[in-house]
Amino acid sequence: MDPLLYADTVFGRPHRTPGDRRAFWYYSPRPIPRDLDLTLPTIAALSRADNAIGLLTGFGHLVRDPEMLIGPYLRREALASTRIEGTQTTLDDVLRSEAHLDEATVDTQEVWQYIDAARLGMELITALPLSQRLITSVHRKLLSGVRGQERMPGELRRSPVWVGSATDTPDTAQYVPPLHTDLPDLMTDLELFANEPSPYPPLIHAGLLHYQFETIHPFLDGNGRIGRLIVSLYLMQEGRLPAPILYLSGYLEARRSEYYDRLQAVRERGEIQEWLQFFLTAVERQAVDGATRARLLVQKREEYLSEASTSRGRLSVIADLVFQNPIMTVARAQSASGLSNQGARNLVGDAVARGWLTKVGRMSGRDYWIAQDVHQIMQAPLDALT
Repeated sequence: MDPLLYADTVFGRPHRTPGDRRAFWYYSPRPIPRDLDLTLPTIAALSRADNAIGLLTGFGHLVRDPEMLIGPYLRREALASTRIEGTQTTLDDVLRSEAHLDEATVDTQEVWQYIDAARLGMELITALPLSQRLITSVHRKLLSGVRGQERMPGELRRSPVWVGSATDTPDTAQYVPPLHTDLPDLMTDLELFANEPSPYPPLIHAGLLHYQFETIHPFLDGNGRIGRLIVSLYLMQEGRLPAPILYLSGYLEARRSEYYDRLQAVRERGEIQEWLQFFLTAVERQAVDGATRARLLVQKREEYLSEASTSRGRLSVIADLVFQNPIMTVARAQSASGLSNQGARNLVGDAVARGWLTKVGRMSGRDYWIAQDVHQIMQAPLDALT
């Protein structure tokens, strides 16, 4: 790490242990500032993001079955968040593995592990504050049984790390996080900041939390995924989100280089206003995206349920299932409906006749169908839906 690139700011400074000839330069973060002044462009970005979050939260409260949004939105967030870290998989891969049409690959398993970790966080945040105890529990779940399980799941690192290529050293890496010996004090300040009465609006607070967590880099692996999950958990704790239905990582994945550059610019030059504006724009865009898809999903589900009410069969079962996962098999219909195999086939056939399902083909010796309208709402770019 080149110390000449790093200014001494209120956020931290480059440091090297004095008197140690083998010591290397690293970044020493300061406690999160509690007295930042916001510039007019940041305030404007905050206003837009607040309005968008209000719209998304409104839809979240209106949905009678929250899982209708939580399931699809968690999958999108999990997919994008893991792809930022290099996982190579698609939403269709994830959906097919859930429907037991495909064996779960290493990559799809990482996505499912993220979903499990997020659901654990949802559960814990109702009983615990956003704390080191909660964060390490979620981290343990995230890395259990997947790549990185040897990287101390649920434990703060006990050695130095640096961010760069596989061939980098502390001297050549772009960024060297604080030493492991500094983690207790830094994590204590992070926990205090997450729970004390805030001088900032919640979205500003969330942006600062995310920056500081990524800068501390407390784990050997999984820091990015946990740091992005912390944003949703904090907003849930503060009552700004009813559930983790803000899939922020979709915006960050599409702008990965800028995302990393904005975080690094705070460390090097103290450019916190620029980071906050980028973060707030991500919140605004993804909240608008989420609210639009929520409206369309609710409309489509009401349409299906209205049509199902005229059927003498259990067509409403299909209406519920396709919003959890638009890929349909006879086995899924049978398990959810309690019907015989033939009864479930008839149910699927009825949904096909009504245009809800389209046959795709066979995998693993089983026919499968897809609810194209629902899949389109979940998958298509926003401008194709509006």
